Amino acid sequence: MSRFSSLAARAAFGRSPRLQRGATLVVVLVLLLLMTLLGLASLRGTLLEERMTSNLLDRSVGFQNAEAALREAEALVSGAIVVPAAGCNALGICATPAAANQERWLDAGFAGWRTSPNISAADPANRPQYIVEYMGEFPDILANQLNRSANEAQYGGQGGIQLRRFYRVTARSRDPGANDRSFVVLQSSIAVR
Repeated sequence: MSRFSSLAARAAFGRSPRLQRGATLVVVLVLLLLMTLLGLASLRGTLLEERMTSNLLDRSVGFQNAEAALREAEALVSGAIVVPAAGCNALGICATPAAANQERWLDAGFAGWRTSPNISAADPANRPQYIVEYMGEFPDILANQLNRSANEAQYGGQGGIQLRRFYRVTARSRDPGANDRSFVVLQSSIAVR
């Protein structure tokens, strides 16, 4: 009976310990390595999506801030403003740019930006800024062509060419030197009689 019980014990517990080679351990380690690689790939994708969402939020908030500053500067232009003879004044109104510096809003060293006093931001360094550039007086093409004829001045019409003052308004969501986050620049042209 002892021989029968030892055979039954071997059948119940598998082979004897000296015949086992450790194949299970290798399979489990390979599966663990595969699961770790899968987890790291998933984490990497999640971090990339989080960065993309953060950039989209920065751009959206930046666009809203730049648009608010643009509207504020446009409202400033629609009132009576005084254009300085040269440079820019404290209100962000600038004289006509010189031919050599037509795009001064692109110059990183340009100091004529006005920080918007009416728009608050969570971080004061990230408040929107604007400049208003006087571009000169030009003929109002639409007003000069509507209900007019070429011979109007000869037949008692008032004649003459109506001029409008043109301004270029540039707004940015923040000072680009404040940090390395994204920022938005918007520009519009305004004609005032």
